Amino acid sequence: MKKFLDENFLLKTKTAQRLFHEYAKDMPIIDYHCHLPPQPIAENSQFDNLSQPWLNGDHYKWRAMRTNGVPEAYCTGNKSDWEKFQKWAETVPYTLRNPLYHWTHLELQRYFDVYDILNPDTAKKIYDECSAKLQTPGYSVRNLLRKMKVKTVCTTDDPVDSLAYHRKIKDDGFEIPILPAFRPDNAMNVSQAATFNMYVKRLEAVTNIAVSSFDDFLYALQNRHDFFAAMGCSVSDHGLEEMYSEDFTGSEIDTIFNKIHGGKELNETEQRKFRSAMLTHFAEWDWEKGWVQQFHLGALRNNNSRMMQTLGADTGWDSTGDFSQARALAKFLDKLDNNNKLAKTILYNLNPADNELMATMIGNFNDGSVAGKIQWGAAWWFLDQKDGMTKQVNALSNMSLLSRFIGMLTDSRSFLSFPRHEYFRRILCDLFGDEIENGELPNDTAWVGKLVQDICYHNAKSYFNWQLDPKPGPVKKVTI
Repeated sequence: MKKFLDENFLLKTKTAQRLFHEYAKDMPIIDYHCHLPPQPIAENSQFDNLSQPWLNGDHYKWRAMRTNGVPEAYCTGNKSDWEKFQKWAETVPYTLRNPLYHWTHLELQRYFDVYDILNPDTAKKIYDECSAKLQTPGYSVRNLLRKMKVKTVCTTDDPVDSLAYHRKIKDDGFEIPILPAFRPDNAMNVSQAATFNMYVKRLEAVTNIAVSSFDDFLYALQNRHDFFAAMGCSVSDHGLEEMYSEDFTGSEIDTIFNKIHGGKELNETEQRKFRSAMLTHFAEWDWEKGWVQQFHLGALRNNNSRMMQTLGADTGWDSTGDFSQARALAKFLDKLDNNNKLAKTILYNLNPADNELMATMIGNFNDGSVAGKIQWGAAWWFLDQKDGMTKQVNALSNMSLLSRFIGMLTDSRSFLSFPRHEYFRRILCDLFGDEIENGELPNDTAWVGKLVQDICYHNAKSYFNWQLDPKPGPVKKVTI
């Protein structure tokens, strides 16, 4: 019987073990989409205890705790950090076969050299040991990134964000680029007039541009797009239930904007036309600047209205949606392609029923100008677990070129989440190793190892065209 989470975790064959240990293990990390807050990086913060980086803001863990019967006070409430950790430790044994069980213990091992199994009996020892380390300079936020060989991080930022913390990070000369990503979801959220007009006021304040027409609105947003570019941004991101590609005219959008800006609610058709117009403008700006655009499709968000009102968004009340994606997505990409304004594009789906849809959609618009110009992104959110990653990799292999895939990301709010890259790499190497030993692939470890390294790092480095070291450098020593 194999030991739990040993050095060959998830690696069933000798070939898989060789691919991981000799080729994948030490590759640096490009985390091109996450939700890390830039402020702790700018301030090089220290955490007081293990609860703070692990449980604050982590709706994955909150959902598990709630499902295990833990009251909300121990998730988002006013219980002490230790009390919250106790409840998490009580929940962990019940997460068997959920990816949280693997992630929890990978993070304990990789960051803290703790190999105990977390449960109520070990909770105090683990909490005290990890908390003590987190209070030392070697475990500052910046050193946590260095420890995981992170080369670049892309945060997720609203157009009205000042990016002051990104500026401080850059001015400090921190060697790991922390780059903003332009996420304009709020600028096209026209489901409620009052909410939209509050956003317009925020946009006016940050740009010092008076908005009284749709042209003014676009001008102010483009001003922010330009500002983000000046701050090193080269990636946009959109979180959508589905793609919007309704036909519209300029006069229609002017009328729709005037209606909602005047405080009147839009009907469903007007909302869809407005969102379609905004997505088209954003995509064209991205193309003009040579940015990469990302579309996260298929989340049904904020389903629990009572808890949404109590706690707000991104607190664990979202699920997979069953939206129809193919026709509108194809129409949107085709319109841009016909106008020769289709930027590099990454598509993500949350519904696994859309896997083959995405794997084939990208082939419609890969035009040979750039290897892997249109990407199907890594298994996302509810799908970033062993089964979801395996299905994503297999569908991509069957219907496109896995060899051109830009690999894994964390999509996380936690500074302890980077072992998810290792998790993906082990799964990838295991799939290749199985097929080599089954005679389904040639026993050319050097070539397969190169492809593994490309998927882990080099493809993303080339795709985003960021100026990074071509080879992994030494990890800075941390003082404990």
